[in-house]
Parts: sequence; C-alpha cells; structure tokens
Amino acid sequence: MSKCVIMFKGGVETQEYFSIEMAQTFEARGYNVYWFDLVVSEYSTSLLQEFLEQSFKNKCFVNIIAFTFNFNGIAGEDGLYSNTFRKGNIWDEYQVAVYNMVVDHPLYYHKYLSLRPEKYVQISIDKNHIRYMSRFFPEVNASSVFYKKNKNICQDDDNYFLPLGGTGINIHREVYSEGRYIPIHKRPIDVIFTGNYTPIERFDAYLAQMDYDSKMFFKELLKESIKNPDELIEHLVEQKLIRENVSFSEIELKNLMPNLMYVDLSVRFYYRAKTIMQLADSGIKVHIYGAGWKQLECMHPENIITAGNVDSQTCLDKISQSKISVNVMPWFKDGAHDRIFNSMLNGAVVLSDTSNYLKECFVDKSALFFFELQQISNIGDMVREALSDLDRLQEMADRAYDICIEKHTWQKRCDVLIDRIENGIFRKVIR
Repeated sequence: MSKCVIMFKGGVETQEYFSIEMAQTFEARGYNVYWFDLVVSEYSTSLLQEFLEQSFKNKCFVNIIAFTFNFNGIAGEDGLYSNTFRKGNIWDEYQVAVYNMVVDHPLYYHKYLSLRPEKYVQISIDKNHIRYMSRFFPEVNASSVFYKKNKNICQDDDNYFLPLGGTGINIHREVYSEGRYIPIHKRPIDVIFTGNYTPIERFDAYLAQMDYDSKMFFKELLKESIKNPDELIEHLVEQKLIRENVSFSEIELKNLMPNLMYVDLSVRFYYRAKTIMQLADSGIKVHIYGAGWKQLECMHPENIITAGNVDSQTCLDKISQSKISVNVMPWFKDGAHDRIFNSMLNGAVVLSDTSNYLKECFVDKSALFFFELQQISNIGDMVREALSDLDRLQEMADRAYDICIEKHTWQKRCDVLIDRIENGIFRKVIR
C-alpha cells in the first residue's frame, strides 16, 4: 500500500507555488498527492469525503496525512468544518494528521488555533516562533517544547523548525544552454527587489477601534521597534509594560499579542521602504517586481523601475537576469525568507539584513552581503563597490548556489519533513 498527502490549491499564490514544489518530492518519495481546491471549498469537501471513504474502505493507503501552509484548510472553511461531521471537521472525523507550516509570525493566527485538528503539528520557519508558541500555546506540540517562566527562556526542538526553501528555475526547465544560470556579466539587471510595498499609514486601520491611550501605546511601540530593529516585538511590548508599571497576567499578555500586527507590518514596511529609498537616492537603479511601489516617496523616483504585481514564476525569471537581489527580512530574527534561497539558486548575489539563522548558514562577503538596518545609509556604496567587480560577484554567486543546491531547496525541506514524519519524530503529538 502507498501513502497519500492532501495538499491545497486556490489560496495565496506563493503558498500554492511552494506546495507544488513540495508535491514533487512527496511524489518522488512514494506519496499520492490529492489536491484540495480552496476556491470551491464545499464542493471540494464532498469530493474529499468520498475519496477518504473509499480509501479507508478499500485500504488503499497505509497512511493519509495533510500538509498545508498558514492554516489553509484548518481555518473553519465551509464544508471542511461542519456539524454534519460528528467531530465537527473532516480531519478529526477521519483521523487525518495535519502538518501546518506557518510562514508568518504566530501572532497573526491566534484565532485559528482553537480550530486545529486533534492530530496537528505546527512547523515554524523561525526558531523564535517556536519559542513564542512554547510560551503562549504550550498545548500545541506540547510533547517537545516548553517555556520556563522562572528564567524567561525556552527549550525548543529543532524538529519543529523548517525554514522556507528556494526554487531554481533551470533545475526543472533547462532554460539556459550555457549552464545552470546566466553568468553575472551577461545579466541585464543590476539590482532587483521582489516584494510588495504598503505605506505604513495604511496600517492605522488596525488601531481604529482602540481608545486614544491604546493607540498612543502602539504608536510609541512602533517607534521603539524602528529604533531597535534587532529586538523582537513581543519582547519590546513586555518591556514597555514593565517600564510603565502596567500589571498583567500571562493570559493578558497573550491576548495582547494579536494587536502587534500593527507594529509588525509597519516596521517591516518602514525598513523595506527605507532600503529601496536609500538605494534609489544613492543613484542606484532598482528594478522592483511587486505591488504598491508607485506610492513610495523619495528624491529620485526615476531610479525605481517598477513592473507592478507579478506571480512567483515571473519573480524567479527576473531574479535569474539580475546581478544583485535585495532582501529585507520580514522580522524573522532566527529564520530566513525564501527570497534569499530563490536568489542564490538563480545565480544572483544576495544583499540582505541579518538573522541568527542566516549567520549560521552563510559567511558575509563570501556567499552574500549582509547589511545592518541601523547602518542602512551605507547600502548605496556597498552596491556600487559590489558592481565594480563582476568576477568577485560571480565567485560569490557560484559559492552561494553550491550551498543552496545542497541544503536549501524545497526538495531538501520536504525530504527533511518526510523523514521526520516517517521516523516517528512527531509520534507523541500525532497519537
């Protein structure tokens, strides 16, 4: 008997793209991949239920699991969650274990955790996210992670940590006859950034229902986060409450956390904008693939060449034609963004701010260039110097590719996950 994994399409485009990448490895490892269409959830549920009934009746599979990103399929969707199921949802009804890879900070998903299936494993892309879950939701993955209140630290299990992966377009499509990617000196784009932009004023909507004092509290917290970009937002808010002699329980602090969406989004877009603005105003032309950038105000907007919103495949194609790919971390302080691995696997040299995890994986000025958010004024000079020596850039690109193809593809990520599942790593959670 073979194995089966249920995966999801029809949600966020990037997450579907990740899922398609991982599905290839699941299939290579002997899994039948069943695709659930989130666009027509109720209809898809009826098809899934029929599939599960027949599979269990005919003993088609030795094991059926589900893999998803960001609670797709376990967020109370119509059909999947229904009182027609004795246990309230299809996953518990058929005892399907669900592995959920959360690619944002967990503070965005408090309301969905109460809906999680009985057999549930949460995979985090940042080790700090594991620590956050250990502290505020110790019942999730409780068998292997815990929070020590007396020392304000936690012991985390790397088995629940799985960074995002990358995709090299030449691996699948063989689009370049000359080799694994276009050589640096033949690339027409000097500097690229792939990602969207939203002016931080737009995030004031998160504060709309708050009283004046609460609004001022979070606006001050945003200023502190901008001033201290190496600090975790959840630590800054706790420190601020203590400084202001505000008494709070652990439950009250936990319930406060979703309000930090305002700070998290604002600070990441503040530094994303500041990075691109500094490059443009330094005379560096930046090609941007992502929505919203026409709203950015800077002294030299002529240096920002924006193509607007594009899909994941287009981003990879454009990265593969670029010499330097800029990354600004979305406040992952012990993880990585897929932009980094996508860039390296497509032959562009990465220029990124740091994280603990990235510093474990890569050496500055060897496989990539690191910059500090607090010293962002130097970034233009860094790029000019880098572009002045294309031979060095090629050596860095080759070195980064070799590291990534060995360790940081979606295939490698999926292999690690499958090994953990099949070796019983999650057995204490998935009983």
